[in-house]
Amino acid sequence: MSLNAIQTRELTRTFGEVRAVDGMSFEVAAGSVFGFLGPNGSGKTTTIRLLLGLLAPTSGTASVLGLDTRTQADEIRQQCGALLEHTGLYDRMSAEDNLEFYGRVWRMPTAERKQRIQSLLQSVELWERRKEPVVQWSRGMKQKLAVARALLHRPKLIFLDEPTAGLDPVAAAALRDDLANLARQQGVTVFLTTHNLAEAEKLCEQVGVIRAGRLLTVGSPDTLRLSQGGARLEVAGRGFTPEILARLGQRPEVAGVEQIDQHLAIRLNPGADSAPLVPFLAGLGVQIDEVRKGAASLEEVFLALMNEEEPK
Repeated sequence: MSLNAIQTRELTRTFGEVRAVDGMSFEVAAGSVFGFLGPNGSGKTTTIRLLLGLLAPTSGTASVLGLDTRTQADEIRQQCGALLEHTGLYDRMSAEDNLEFYGRVWRMPTAERKQRIQSLLQSVELWERRKEPVVQWSRGMKQKLAVARALLHRPKLIFLDEPTAGLDPVAAAALRDDLANLARQQGVTVFLTTHNLAEAEKLCEQVGVIRAGRLLTVGSPDTLRLSQGGARLEVAGRGFTPEILARLGQRPEVAGVEQIDQHLAIRLNPGADSAPLVPFLAGLGVQIDEVRKGAASLEEVFLALMNEEEPK
């Protein structure tokens, strides 16, 4: 069995003159959570449709769970779950009846269906409310139920398109935890698109960044964060004069300095030692309250990639 749930090679899809997906090559390890990041119109949804065999590629290849998307699309869809633009829920039915309906669609045996429904509803903490019509529920509860629906037939791979969009922070955090737990407990591979980069940073083991149909980079959040200008030093304090900032910017360790109120964000050159900077600032009369060392956030990496000039 392949160690990759998804593998593409120069995958391309054109619509007339538009290259919606442009020579995309990447791999998604089985049992991992993969984040697919990009602005609206970048090709994320088209890529998912190609992977599910709903669209044929113009050129290149893609395999999902070891199956060819051109010739084995029906088998791929049977082994995958998807929560895309719509939840697929029937509001007038109860949570239990919604899953019962889909279990019958998937022709699950009665005993297995009943056990699976109970297990999933307990996993997302909805079992006690299983008899309630879904129309009465909050958006967060509906999203949890929709995830359970997508997992009902024990898929090996699940595609989730903006699963926490529109949820309040508490509901989004709860759903994110549920996704991580369900993936871990069920051994499911999760392919996730999101605009919430903090969410991707917490949840995903690997992320890919796409722009205008082209895959710009793939790697772990930590690797991508460290690749964007190395580490950084954050200094809170008082006495940051323009002269001091100018002298700090001339230090060999420093790639750039930004001041926000009483806070300095110092970008370090790759491999630079930040230790001399604190006594340097103190020697210039800066009153230092707090010092923290870190790396660029995934959001900063994403924005930097979006702002890079496109190759000719």
